[in-house]
Amino acid sequence: MSGGSICRLLRFRCSLRDPCSGMRGLANDHLSCCVNSLLQTLSATTEIADVLERWETSGVRVDNCNVPLHLKKVLAAMRQDQSQPAPHRDFLRCLDKNSFRLNTQHDADEVFLFILNVIQRQMDKKTLATEIQNLYKISLETHLQCLECSSLQTRSSYVLSLPLHIKEDHNSLESCIASFFEHQELHGRNCCFCVECGLKKPSKQGVKLLSLPHILCINLKRFRNIHGFTRKLECMVTFPEILDLSETLREAFSSDFAQNTCRYTLYAVVVHSGSSVCGHYTAYVRHSTNRLWYYANDSHVQKVSWEDVQTTYGGGYRHTAYMLMYRRDSKE
Repeated sequence: MSGGSICRLLRFRCSLRDPCSGMRGLANDHLSCCVNSLLQTLSATTEIADVLERWETSGVRVDNCNVPLHLKKVLAAMRQDQSQPAPHRDFLRCLDKNSFRLNTQHDADEVFLFILNVIQRQMDKKTLATEIQNLYKISLETHLQCLECSSLQTRSSYVLSLPLHIKEDHNSLESCIASFFEHQELHGRNCCFCVECGLKKPSKQGVKLLSLPHILCINLKRFRNIHGFTRKLECMVTFPEILDLSETLREAFSSDFAQNTCRYTLYAVVVHSGSSVCGHYTAYVRHSTNRLWYYANDSHVQKVSWEDVQTTYGGGYRHTAYMLMYRRDSKE
């Protein structure tokens, strides 16, 4: 079955259910289920719409290539009349003009990062573009210590989405996050160049956390390349509605880490159904006003429960969580 066929089948199954108000759907246009699901999460990230509303666009040249301009328009449309799917064809065409091809299956995390990076490049108001990027910015400090001379190299970097390796067994989100920050020894072909020794040497690598973002985006790495073939891992990954990282990451905090609040609340889940070569994306999002959960399958939207969201843990279901969006709680 082709990617287009599975998209149509899953949309048909959803269309048999009663739609609910509270969110606006998006029609599947040229296999746009991946973008549709991400737009639902971006719409639920009200902080982005707030920044874009402050962006004065009267002097911005209207063309088919400005991603942030078209994103501003489609997010505004998604907040309006909910009786019809939101018009987003111009946004899709804009992505296509920026080398994001339609009629192609895409990886949701890659598309998410693509959109954020294009916003950074194309917005003429750089302070606002940086404000959007900083919503997701996870600042890290990588330590690399030579196991022979004990010299230490330190490098600061950042990611906008936390990529988590999952095991082919039962996983919890907390254990996956803890594993990301565990020290690992690098030997053989994984040896790194030591400046002091002047050669590649065995080393110990560790990652420390400098700062956490307001919006914590997590990518569960369910797709794995094995002998040249990509396979989807259907194993279970449980995740909480409330995520408190103060204990999970206590050992990973850098000495410069100074944030008081490490408690997050889940508000969006991007879901992948099907296999690595034939799949479909949908999204669960928590409404910013009524705090209820909704399931968005392209143009079809319905009210659901937290128990429905939990069915995306995996382990027997092909309807599995792929990206998680957590919002940091306000300091009490």
